[in-house]
Amino acid sequence: MTIVTQTLYRKYRPQTFDDVIGQSEVVDTLRNQIASGSIAHAYLFSGGRGTGKTSIARIFARELGTDDTDIYEIDAASNRGINEIRELREGVSNRPFKSQYKVYIIDEVHMLTKEAFNALLKTLEEPPAHVIFILATTEKHKVLDTILSRCQVYDFRLAIEESLVELVHKVADSEGRTMDEDSVRYVAKLGNGSFRDTLSHLQKVFAVCEGDISRDAIRDVLGNSGADSRHKLLRALSDKDGEAMMAAYGDMTISTDVINELLEDVRTAMMLRNSASYRTQAASTLSEDTVDFYSNLSGVTSHTLRDLLEVKTLMLASGNPQESFEVFLHEQVEKWEQC
Repeated sequence: MTIVTQTLYRKYRPQTFDDVIGQSEVVDTLRNQIASGSIAHAYLFSGGRGTGKTSIARIFARELGTDDTDIYEIDAASNRGINEIRELREGVSNRPFKSQYKVYIIDEVHMLTKEAFNALLKTLEEPPAHVIFILATTEKHKVLDTILSRCQVYDFRLAIEESLVELVHKVADSEGRTMDEDSVRYVAKLGNGSFRDTLSHLQKVFAVCEGDISRDAIRDVLGNSGADSRHKLLRALSDKDGEAMMAAYGDMTISTDVINELLEDVRTAMMLRNSASYRTQAASTLSEDTVDFYSNLSGVTSHTLRDLLEVKTLMLASGNPQESFEVFLHEQVEKWEQC
């Protein structure tokens, strides 16, 4: 059995622009800026999770000749307040240790509080010449327009299946694992456009499966809990089809990760229905088929979102994900019968 001592996502994270799979438009533009010396002082990388935003931010910083001591990464999800941004502003004025530039990479920047955003805006309005900001977000519509107007904005598309197939082949070969084409494509499909999710699925498979890896073996390990099963479940919820819902559930292994993915699915469906700006953004980051799927989930509403949040809380409290989710499913059927 293969013992994985480092997560595949970290091990196979691209280190140079040549290593990047997909996102060729973004990579080509950034390369041209470096070659011409036309470097902006603020960038915003927007796109779905696991599409390479922070990886390409690091590569861009290194390609500019920035030493690791002058690259600062901030997770805005856990450092979202005014005090953290004030500390950043105080550090910005200091010169780099070894490089021409200090590069600040702020991930999930949409999580900043309003006060923190306003403090960041003051720095973006008049940044020191030695500072470059790279903001990354999965929810561009939550970033203040005044911030967006001061950044060069790059939209990262979800990976197409062929890009994920290429990645799975590359990693399997490097790890000395044998997978037939059907199993490779199955893992790629479960990745749902995310390089990180694809490698997370692959890591689980490598940890459990010995010898040649088949599609059936992957299904046994992952419980078919990827996008296909989630989408079947969501379609059944939207159509109020109890039989189809239970059939989709039977193909899934429920966990907090799956609930989080369902929450994100429902949120996406609602945003596409209710926000014109989000629809415009989604058109550049999601495939046409994916947009059509979410847009047609008319029966998935804020009540669905609230019920999923409740089942997540129950799941964490009880420690029994499967039973907690079954409560949610049966409650949906009961609500339909009462209408």
